[in-house]
Amino acid sequence: MVSPRPSLHSVVMMAAAASASRGLRSLLLRRLAASHMPHLSYRPVSSSEELSASQAKEHNYESLKVTEAGDHILHVQLNRPEKRNAMNRAFWREMVECFSKIAQDPHCRVVVLSGAGKMFTSGLDLMDMGGELFQPQGEDTARISWNLRHLITRYQESFTVLEKCPKPVIAAIHGGCIGGGMDLISACDIRYCAQDAWFQVKEVDIGLAADVGTLQRLPRIIGSQSLVNELAFTARKMMASEALSSGLVSRVFQDHASLLAAAFALATEISSKSPVAIQGTKVNLLYSRDHSVAEGLNFMTSWNMSMLQTKDVSKSIQAALEKKDLKSVAFSKL
Repeated sequence: MVSPRPSLHSVVMMAAAASASRGLRSLLLRRLAASHMPHLSYRPVSSSEELSASQAKEHNYESLKVTEAGDHILHVQLNRPEKRNAMNRAFWREMVECFSKIAQDPHCRVVVLSGAGKMFTSGLDLMDMGGELFQPQGEDTARISWNLRHLITRYQESFTVLEKCPKPVIAAIHGGCIGGGMDLISACDIRYCAQDAWFQVKEVDIGLAADVGTLQRLPRIIGSQSLVNELAFTARKMMASEALSSGLVSRVFQDHASLLAAAFALATEISSKSPVAIQGTKVNLLYSRDHSVAEGLNFMTSWNMSMLQTKDVSKSIQAALEKKDLKSVAFSKL
């Protein structure tokens, strides 16, 4: 049986439809490509603006200060400037409490982490922590070791909680970032620094191996095992220029004010995107870091078979077609 030949009118209509489809696809690709590399404008943040930031609800700490720094952005500061932001007992406990709350905060989409005062952090507060670490409780070697294991595991969680939090964390580092500070920023998603920043894996100078994240995360960040070994074995300082060239930080800024301004500009850009997309991206990046490519792809398949059903996809595409900034799109809380 021979199928009837299509009429000239039908052929014209089909060709027009195909052309329109190609045109729409081309337009969408151009719109998406144009938005792929956003221009981040920023201006220095004054000290008065920092002081005027409102205290975030349900965040009241001894060692940390948490403020709302714009729509969907929280600013977490290490807040012991008189002690060079040394990490005391309260800090280790409050980091877990703070970022566990942020992880469950549907309004927050991104976090900027910085240090108050003249430097990011001097690391472990030996005066406050010495007794707990170097004079552990226990009747014999086994019980002392068991207690120390529990203690170290608890301290590790104080930084691992940043990775468990699905909201991106941007570290803004100025001045010294010493010892525990390296463990801390290694668990952050993005690292910016000022020109005066310097970095030091300090632990060997006090007779111990870094045990809360640096030795596990830093090799995956820098990519040079030789450089990681050199820093960890010698406790030498790494200055901002070397931190940039090695990949520890992605950008360097002239001073603390321009550093914070850039970090908040980046946070604003990230917060304008779909929270389903951003948080899903962080979860899958971290999963893929610790698994094979095949396992990462399989996890991604399972993830997106549900997440692709979000309304955020159609909202984002519609904004691209209409040449609208994503900041004008109202994404639901997550």
